[in-house]
Amino acid sequence: MTTREGFEVGYDASGDLQIIEGVTPETSEAVHETALAGECTAGATTMEAAAREAGQSELLDQFAKDYPQGPHDQPQSMCPAFGSLRVGLRMKRVATVLSGSACCVYGLTFVSHFYGARRSVGYVPFNSETLVTGKLYEDIRESVHQMADPDRYDAIVVTNLCVPTASGVPLRLLPKEINGVRIVGIDVPGFGVPTHAEAKDVLAGAMLAYAREEAAAGPVQAPVGGKSDRPTVALLGEMFPADPMMIGAMLGPLGLAAGPVVPTREWRELYAALDCGGVAAIHPFYTSAVREFQAAGRPIVGSAPVGHDGTADWLARIGETFNVPAPQVAAAKNAFLPKIKEALAAVPINGTMTLSGYEGSELLVARLLIESGANVPYVGTACAKSEWSTHDAEWLAAKGVKVKFRASLEDDISAVDAIKPDVAIGTTPVVQHAKEHGIPSLYFTNLISARPLMGPAGAGSLGQVVSAAINGKQKMDKMRAFFEGVGNEDTAGVWEGAPNLRPDFRAQHQKKLDKAKRAAEAARMI
Repeated sequence: MTTREGFEVGYDASGDLQIIEGVTPETSEAVHETALAGECTAGATTMEAAAREAGQSELLDQFAKDYPQGPHDQPQSMCPAFGSLRVGLRMKRVATVLSGSACCVYGLTFVSHFYGARRSVGYVPFNSETLVTGKLYEDIRESVHQMADPDRYDAIVVTNLCVPTASGVPLRLLPKEINGVRIVGIDVPGFGVPTHAEAKDVLAGAMLAYAREEAAAGPVQAPVGGKSDRPTVALLGEMFPADPMMIGAMLGPLGLAAGPVVPTREWRELYAALDCGGVAAIHPFYTSAVREFQAAGRPIVGSAPVGHDGTADWLARIGETFNVPAPQVAAAKNAFLPKIKEALAAVPINGTMTLSGYEGSELLVARLLIESGANVPYVGTACAKSEWSTHDAEWLAAKGVKVKFRASLEDDISAVDAIKPDVAIGTTPVVQHAKEHGIPSLYFTNLISARPLMGPAGAGSLGQVVSAAINGKQKMDKMRAFFEGVGNEDTAGVWEGAPNLRPDFRAQHQKKLDKAKRAAEAARMI
């Protein structure tokens, strides 16, 4: 087995945790005035300009490096902060506080509770006066002081949304810890972080950075189950609960064990994650988290043990990373690859489908579908291309698949219209568009992503649901025939007569909109 050099994690046998002393924040000499007419409706360009003027250039430059944009700069996923909010809400003994416009906070808390959050979300309100005078920062500081109860919390996460970030509210000046409770401040602006998937990385990376400093300073809390007697592989990316167990089973013959899944479910798991021998970047967009692991001297392995080819390749690269003897790697492959091939053959998929989403696992799902027999000519992902998605992208390209990174909604819908698949797998608007055209469709997040994908368990997990959708084509045709004639857009619904359409009014209003847009673009150039 390989030996690790450099960063080491020392555990405190008593279970007590040594906290790094906080740094007394410096008083800000200048208070930046936000020039955002209409606050968060001002537009990304205006918001970014205001943020840079407020001293946030370094933050935005790092976002641009970590989460490169293009060809589509802002995929149409939900508010990015939803991702980091979900990470915090899933962690034990971690409180979450939002600072942003009330409408944004309402929407984020609503959708978080819709997806099963079981705890309150803190909110520090503001108005134009507190924002401009700097009182908002003082209110945030006072709030975390009031909340910092070590009997209840290990950490408090404070998140700046668009307007506070654009106004330069300096969360970096908050104390590092209060009464033994860690304070983690992050900025997750919609004009800097493209997707909610990548916002998960913003918080995961910030927490790993904090935990790495703690581990470097002295002994830290040991994992609940104790330290593994085998080298571990930390797993990067949220997965179906059965997947880490299946990965652990496949690592067993190699003399390895599965480490914690990052984002973690409690703070002390961060130390165990950093204490790994290597990291499996199951989801490839965790750039900030990867940076922290690399700073700790941990090697990164991309892709995942998905399907026959993916599992064979992944086990081989894990073996190389940990210097596992070749016969031992071959034995692991022989133990699992035949089972995977058998599972794929047991639930074949016969049909053409398009696939798109914003979870970051789209390429993995496409591989599994193709090995199950499906024809997948198009895959769109809202995430950017990265070093850790290279193996999957190359494998798909070799199968004739068109992979679109930073795909827009228009890209995904155009693919559905052009290919006319037997099943369209995608986001809510893609599913809606497909169903309107009588194409069976499946919502990626709820029906595909929420299933096991790894190893033998994942090999047959998609066949049943996808085949059921394909077989539902006749039902879709009946529904479409039943609603034929009710109209759409301006003519939607049931009419006794023709609707009173005024295309002349619409054309006149469009001219006004076009003129205002040209004026705004000219003003930005000046």
